[in-house]
Amino acid sequence: MASEIWTEKYRPKKFIEMAGQEDVVKRVEALTKSLNIPHLLLAGPAGTGKSTLALIVVKELFGDTWRDNYLELNASDERGIQIVRDKVKNFARTKSLGNIPFKIIFLDEADALTPEAQQALRRTMENYSSTCRFIMSCNYSSKIIDPIQSRCAIFRFKLLEKKDIEKVLRRIADSESLILNPEAIDTLYEGSEGDCRRSVNLLQSTAAVSPSITNELVSTILSEAKPKDIKVVLEYALSGDFKNSREKLLDVMLKQSVSGQDVIKAIQKEIWNLPIEPEIKVKLTEKTGEAEFRIVEGSDPFIQLQSLIASFVLAGMGK
Repeated sequence: MASEIWTEKYRPKKFIEMAGQEDVVKRVEALTKSLNIPHLLLAGPAGTGKSTLALIVVKELFGDTWRDNYLELNASDERGIQIVRDKVKNFARTKSLGNIPFKIIFLDEADALTPEAQQALRRTMENYSSTCRFIMSCNYSSKIIDPIQSRCAIFRFKLLEKKDIEKVLRRIADSESLILNPEAIDTLYEGSEGDCRRSVNLLQSTAAVSPSITNELVSTILSEAKPKDIKVVLEYALSGDFKNSREKLLDVMLKQSVSGQDVIKAIQKEIWNLPIEPEIKVKLTEKTGEAEFRIVEGSDPFIQLQSLIASFVLAGMGK
């Protein structure tokens, strides 16, 4: 809850403050200034600004009365046909307050709506278009039925680049009097993988420990396998020393409390830094994918990782 409040505190209030989605923001801003937006479908990965952009649009349109003309529903919690028939339809059929002739319903995680609910929604969007506009956000637009997609202007979001994440983190660090090292920004970006919300929450967690944000401190908060430790595991394996490789792997997983999937991700990144032939790197990447699939399906992580480093031992032996 605390992290959500902290994130809300630094949520952009205007289009100009949105980082990383310049093309989308420019087009949505133009629609908003015309005071007549169509139904919008915002699609893209988590933490890239979809919900934030929806909120900015509503505040720009309605000003201080935005709360009276705005309904937000999280479709992953309320995704049945009854929600569309009751909550959505009752809100959509009433007129707005103020100069804007329509209200706005924001359906977050709309791809979690059941097919029946989506079919009911398409008629609601059509029948009440004079008094209501829909803004829907989803991770995968392919899970939204075609009739709804055809009724919406679709905007696709991308993962944020390092410069965009850094811009947001620097703004927060200046406001909170935090000392943010350049190496720490690199680690925060790698740990968030382009998810701005996650990077902000990581920064908050680290700032709770110390106002000086260092690379080591961020790595501790992330609880991910350090690249140098994984490198040692793989070097032992490639040299044919399976016993030491196995012991180092166990040490990484137990002492650093790192999950099997996180180790797999770290190994996958480190493969391309190893001094081996490109063809072998490709084959080892394939083995990494197989191990990750088995872990996800429920196999014992340590057994699967032992099998994986055995593949590295064989690769080091030219087999």
